[in-house]
Amino acid sequence: MNNDQTENLAALLGHLTETTIVQIVLIVAGTWLLIALTQRFLPMLAGKLAGRNRLYMLALVPALRLCIITGAVLLILQRVIEPTLENLVGLLGALGLAVGFASKDYVSSLIAGVVASYEMPYRPGDWIEIDGTYGEVQAIRLRTVEIVTPDDTVAHIPHLQIWNQTILNANDGSQHLLCVANFYLHPRHNAVQVLKLLHDVALTSPFLQIERPINVIAQEKPFGTHYCLKAYPIDPRQQFHFVTDLTVRGKAMLLQLGVEFATTPAIADPAS
Repeated sequence: MNNDQTENLAALLGHLTETTIVQIVLIVAGTWLLIALTQRFLPMLAGKLAGRNRLYMLALVPALRLCIITGAVLLILQRVIEPTLENLVGLLGALGLAVGFASKDYVSSLIAGVVASYEMPYRPGDWIEIDGTYGEVQAIRLRTVEIVTPDDTVAHIPHLQIWNQTILNANDGSQHLLCVANFYLHPRHNAVQVLKLLHDVALTSPFLQIERPINVIAQEKPFGTHYCLKAYPIDPRQQFHFVTDLTVRGKAMLLQLGVEFATTPAIADPAS
């Protein structure tokens, strides 16, 4: 920092009074309290809602937090500096120096967090996969997105990943999340019967979202026939129960039909 910037910064902070400092402390405390209240009570309120209303309510949390922080920064700046060109130059010089010493990745994650709040590649309630980590978005922080994996592990992923990683969003802000149950059958069977049977398995599931389509896709493999039963659960959180229900009941009904399941051929050990 050169002498001019040092003098500007000293002049910028020199007029601070005890009253101003107390006001700044109160603004910071009030900001922290408002953020804590929004992060606590909005998810509780969202839990009492269903469908898109729940997702919209959860999406308000990061947006409100950003608005609260922005408002607090503006209130503090009004008390710290007078809106003159000289003061603004001094402040920008100090901020530029601080950012220069900051971590490149950390700053990039903060910027990516702002971009994520605008572009919304993920929202609270979305089921996403980033760099092999899959789970439900619980919260969007300034630097990271917090997701809970199917085995109840909390993962904090920096927003920096949106610059260079593919983000897979299974439901993209809606209640529609496609689930797939796979069946591998011996080639000798009545394919028409199997297609109808698997369709009925999905149609009679208590987890089925009846308004969405049911599809059964068949594909021949070297070891047998591969069937993909595709349908939508009522709520994305039911996806694992839904796939389990389709798999268990589908297997039981196929066995009743007398269909044999395929087995993949053993792979010879190169060392043998």
